[in-house]
Amino acid sequence: MAPFLRTLFFVALFILSLLSSSTNAQLSTNFYDKTCPNLQTIVRNVMEQAINGEARLGASILRLFFHDCFVNGCDASILLDDSGTFVGEKNAVPNQNSVRGYEVIDTIKTNVEAACNGMVSCADILALAARDGVVLLGGPSWTVALGRRDATTASQSAANAQIPSPFSDLPTLTTFFAAKGLNARDLTVLSGSHTIGQAQCQFFRGRIFNGTNIDTNFAESRRSICPSSGGDTNLSPLDSLTPIRFDNNYFSELVARRGLLISDQVLFNGDSQDPLVRTYSDNNAAFFGDFAEAMIKMANITPLTGTAGEIRRNCRLVN
Repeated sequence: MAPFLRTLFFVALFILSLLSSSTNAQLSTNFYDKTCPNLQTIVRNVMEQAINGEARLGASILRLFFHDCFVNGCDASILLDDSGTFVGEKNAVPNQNSVRGYEVIDTIKTNVEAACNGMVSCADILALAARDGVVLLGGPSWTVALGRRDATTASQSAANAQIPSPFSDLPTLTTFFAAKGLNARDLTVLSGSHTIGQAQCQFFRGRIFNGTNIDTNFAESRRSICPSSGGDTNLSPLDSLTPIRFDNNYFSELVARRGLLISDQVLFNGDSQDPLVRTYSDNNAAFFGDFAEAMIKMANITPLTGTAGEIRRNCRLVN
């Protein structure tokens, strides 16, 4: 290579490395220590007030975070409202009339903006709120690395294609999680988030009327909530033992063949995840430790950092 061309080549590499470092900066646990030192207190206070009003919101915010991270990474794209010129993710099939908790994030954002105007992303707020919801319902804590920025785009088609269905079998679930860099252990332990929250009748009717790997008494009890026709939006706890406490009873229910959704019970169905489900059902500490690690891993799915994206002033709208 001629000296001139060699010089151009190395200059190009240097510029690319600068661009890479600006858009793929690492998340940091002290990212807002100087620019918004009270951030975590603000988030925690709003989450505490919300959960005191309705415990289910802890599960709702956790699910909101999951559905955000699974579509183009943890970038708050799910929070963007549709408009005449913009189609977002809120009305995708897995989200429409199902994902909730947006107003809680709005309240946190308003309070954060009042304290630290233009500093904190909606994506970071959502990551912190998901953690705090788990903790406030008795679950484990973990350190949330921060520095995400907010997407300026969203994809309804990606939300339809990339969020696992409650009717999925184990191979399908494993494939969906693997596409996000999450392994089978991550799949199983993160499914433990179903120890809190509720599901609509339309998503478990087939299991309680036609399922084979299901406790008969449990199926009969759920039919009183979810008839063979009608009542599609009737709700049942995903964990009927301690529905508003974050613990390992979800896994105990699976061992007893009392998983509510098909995608729950496939984790304990004579297959590869059975031993891990038994471990978690017997050992709450093991579940909590692995859950915290998996949440950290999920929260790192392709975040926007550096100069990518933006810091939205309103989580529902691009600036």
